[in-house]
Amino acid sequence: MTVDSPSTATRPSPALPPPARRPRARRHGAERKPRFAIAVTALFFALLYLPIVVVVLYSFNSKKSLTVFGGFSLRWYRAFLHDDVLLGSLGASLKISLVAMAGSIVLGGALALGLVRCRSRLGSLAGLVLLVPLITPEIVTGVASMLLFKGLGVTLSTGTVMISEITFSISYVTVILRSRVAALNPEVEEAAMDLGATRWQALRLVTLPALLPAVLACAVLIFALVFDDFVLAYFTTGVDPQPVSVRIYSAIRFGVQPTINALGTLMLAGSIGLIALALAIPRLFGRRGGLDLLSGK
Repeated sequence: MTVDSPSTATRPSPALPPPARRPRARRHGAERKPRFAIAVTALFFALLYLPIVVVVLYSFNSKKSLTVFGGFSLRWYRAFLHDDVLLGSLGASLKISLVAMAGSIVLGGALALGLVRCRSRLGSLAGLVLLVPLITPEIVTGVASMLLFKGLGVTLSTGTVMISEITFSISYVTVILRSRVAALNPEVEEAAMDLGATRWQALRLVTLPALLPAVLACAVLIFALVFDDFVLAYFTTGVDPQPVSVRIYSAIRFGVQPTINALGTLMLAGSIGLIALALAIPRLFGRRGGLDLLSGK
């Protein structure tokens, strides 16, 4: 048996040479940065948002010019706040949007429940007919609504705009809520009725709370669609007060005023607020659902 000498045992091992660097493999076509796609995307967003940026910028212009920027000022916002015609049109649009939102939610929600619970062929046929307003050009709907009111001898006013907008918005609400109602478990309502609840109580305490997130999403969507709608409002509105979209169109024919830029900026801020609300609603209800689940409710 041989024993290594101390000098041999403590002798350090020779250092290994560093590994040779491998040449970098050439990137495949899928791994390369799509420079053309990035350029096209940047051009798309520039063409889409640059006019909006110009409108917002010149709404703060101190000069009455749409080509020369003279400095930041709130002159045209103050002018808008003192313009009774534009304020009346804005109030009319808000009133029309709120009424159309409430009416379409009630009628569209009831129609969605009826179509899902109906087991006959008539329900399927009604579902197909319901899709017709979604694919019909809006100008056709506007002309048809105007001819209907004229034929019935109804004077065009804010009320006729509300009726037309409700009729046009019912299809959107029904299509959205119908898919949500179809996803609900009917056994939950049956269990509530087995425990002593009436059909109306089961609908009010079980079905409607489950549909609430979809209902709120529909409300935000309908409000935005009706507030920005021009074609249907143009054919069914009266003289005064006109919706703000029709009023802006009437004013633009005689030249764009900086006050219109201020109004457009305020409408843009309201639209951004609606988008933020629409994005926050699902997260809010999802968080509440998780907390209810953890608390055992």
